[in-house]
Amino acid sequence: MSYELSKGLALREVFGRTVTELAETDQRVVVLDGDVGSSTKGDIFEKIHPARYLQMGIAEQNMLSVAAGLATTGLIPYISTFTAFAVVRPLDQIRVSIAQTRANVKITPSYAGMFTGSTGMSHIILDDLGLMRGLPNMVVIAPADDMEAAAALRWSAQYEGPVYIRLIRDATDRIFPEGFGFSLGPVVPIADGSDITVFSTSTQTPRSFAAVRILAGRGISAKLVHVPTIKPIDVAGIVNAAAETGRVFTVEEGAVVGGLGGAVAEVLSEHLPTRVTRLGLDDVYVASGSNAALLDVYGLSGQRVADQIESALLRG
Repeated sequence: MSYELSKGLALREVFGRTVTELAETDQRVVVLDGDVGSSTKGDIFEKIHPARYLQMGIAEQNMLSVAAGLATTGLIPYISTFTAFAVVRPLDQIRVSIAQTRANVKITPSYAGMFTGSTGMSHIILDDLGLMRGLPNMVVIAPADDMEAAAALRWSAQYEGPVYIRLIRDATDRIFPEGFGFSLGPVVPIADGSDITVFSTSTQTPRSFAAVRILAGRGISAKLVHVPTIKPIDVAGIVNAAAETGRVFTVEEGAVVGGLGGAVAEVLSEHLPTRVTRLGLDDVYVASGSNAALLDVYGLSGQRVADQIESALLRG
């Protein structure tokens, strides 16, 4: 399949639309909102299905506990709030009431990663993938664009058990075509290459695709592999892609400790010892700023990723 970049919808918009559509055919679907529906686009669901839209207020720990309770009645609760309040604040409730019990709760907040820079440092969550993949029984998905996000949300309604789907606030580039499906587990090859293998995840993948094209113009042939499922991780897919080049880079708009970089390094150290260079946020709290400025400052724009990879290769 040949890929091209185009402008996609914001993943929070995809959340509102897709969960609303799911509720049309599945009466079990409900949304719990932490008083931010106009920001997360949970209010799209509220307008169509008001009786199944539960306003929980600014009480996120209680919201996650209520979601676990609703799941025991056969309902499928989806969480509508910011990532800071859906993952970090109620982590104990997620661990004890949802992950340990395998409750059928879908943790689907928006505002993950750096694209919340205007809201301030307290709202910028970079370690969500590490926190969630460390929980037994939790499925962790990080879609690349609006097409994959919609497909992952639809898939989640059919899966029995807890799921975390990483959603971004603002519109990002689209890389997948209309009708793109989602399969839990397998990595997705995006571009062929022979010099290095680049693993990327979430909405960083379209920017990594741009970086791979820049590198091609500099004579560096990079294989790009998108990793939508952080847990369960595709061990065979990662090992096989790494083996094709023998040199690996990981790129993510999040913490490399515990995130994709950590996961890939763990897989390869056990199954195919390979040199891995991790690009992302390393032991840092991100400053406030515009999306473009933050991507440049922290080295995650397509241009900056390409520059870092080239510099690493020149160093040997």
